[in-house]
Amino acid sequence: MIQNKNDYIEYLNRDRIALQVSNNTFSNKLRNLFFPNPVWKFQRLMRKLEYYVNCKNIGIYKFYILYLRYRYRLISVKLNFSIPINIFGPGLSIVHYGTIVINYTSRIGANCRMHACVNIGASGGEIQGPILGDNVYIAPGAKIFGNIRIPNNTAIGANAVVNKSFEKEHTIIAGIPAKVIGSVDITKLIRHE
Repeated sequence: MIQNKNDYIEYLNRDRIALQVSNNTFSNKLRNLFFPNPVWKFQRLMRKLEYYVNCKNIGIYKFYILYLRYRYRLISVKLNFSIPINIFGPGLSIVHYGTIVINYTSRIGANCRMHACVNIGASGGEIQGPILGDNVYIAPGAKIFGNIRIPNNTAIGANAVVNKSFEKEHTIIAGIPAKVIGSVDITKLIRHE
């Protein structure tokens, strides 16, 4: 969770690297100006809102936070995301825009790579959503629900329905209901520097 300005800058930098967005050259800056990446725009606004809510939630900043929440809601509806703030660690990569729904009690660690049509939420009257570790790859259409834990360095397969906890790292989880179907070198699925 972002606790200070340095955390905010670190989260933005790691998200930018995960999304492979470059601002180093003039041509990249020009391309980003005329053809902005909507997911990167969303993630930048999400991190800015997290920073102000967590670190500057006093006085006149409260009005700015209301404005940021309004803008965040508009872009969330446009991209079809329902993602509360303070859920993801640094290095988030949302690969495509499209339906993504995440429960506000869920927690997801650093370096998460997620595709469209993913649902992560509570189950059966429970309040607590899933807790996912670091370096988790979530393929398109995955459904993860319940008060469960997913370990670090895990890949969740396309259209998997994950409703129980897993303990072993470096595994591929897939199927309905999900089960371990193999092992994986997660660094091939999640790109980071």
